[in-house]
Amino acid sequence: MDAKIEHTTLTQSPRLTDKLGVDIDPELLSLALTHRSYAYENGGVPHNERLEFLGDSILGQAVTVHLFTTNPGLDEGSLAKRRASVVSTVALAEVARGIGLGEYVRLGRGEDQTGGRDKDSILADTMEAVIGAAFLSAGAEASTALVLRLVAPLLADPERYGAAMDPKTSLQELAARSALPPPSYAVVAQGPDHNRVFTATVTVGSVTREGIGSSKKQAEMAGALAAWHALNDRD
Repeated sequence: MDAKIEHTTLTQSPRLTDKLGVDIDPELLSLALTHRSYAYENGGVPHNERLEFLGDSILGQAVTVHLFTTNPGLDEGSLAKRRASVVSTVALAEVARGIGLGEYVRLGRGEDQTGGRDKDSILADTMEAVIGAAFLSAGAEASTALVLRLVAPLLADPERYGAAMDPKTSLQELAARSALPPPSYAVVAQGPDHNRVFTATVTVGSVTREGIGSSKKQAEMAGALAAWHALNDRD
């Protein structure tokens, strides 16, 4: 893809900007979507890790303040557990998939060919970078509003707190409540040792879902979360 066309597609697509609902500077958005693998393969151009660092802080503050002000009856431990689940890699990856963020990420060829667009870690990190870009472009109020819109499904459904934080345990408990056998996991790995991609197939009764990750654990967690949602929605 021509670099100019790619830049326009990634930063000015109405599909992405409409989903975000925030006016983000095109260059900052392009930077937020640039993974280090792309930077490495293109002469060391800037990548999104600094924006990710900023976005992580904004995300944490927005979620912390919201939980504190809307849950006056919860103690510190409960608030901390809920915050950790909402800002977890698995939860953020779920949010990113909900807006189709993976299709916009600029990846190196190798990372792209090994399923990088659906890796929890890449999706979560990119989501944080986009939040950082929103802060720099539109300010604290707009970026906080963006965070709360993005995580609203998790905040509105307390059951998802546990599922996002510990999807394997949550899936096992849901299977038991549904009188189903324990979940089974089958994991396969592809790619070279330095860039392995793991795919976990999770089966619970008649429900089968897949999860992809850069480790066996991440893949199993992603698959378990997908299976939990499928089983929970069915019930």
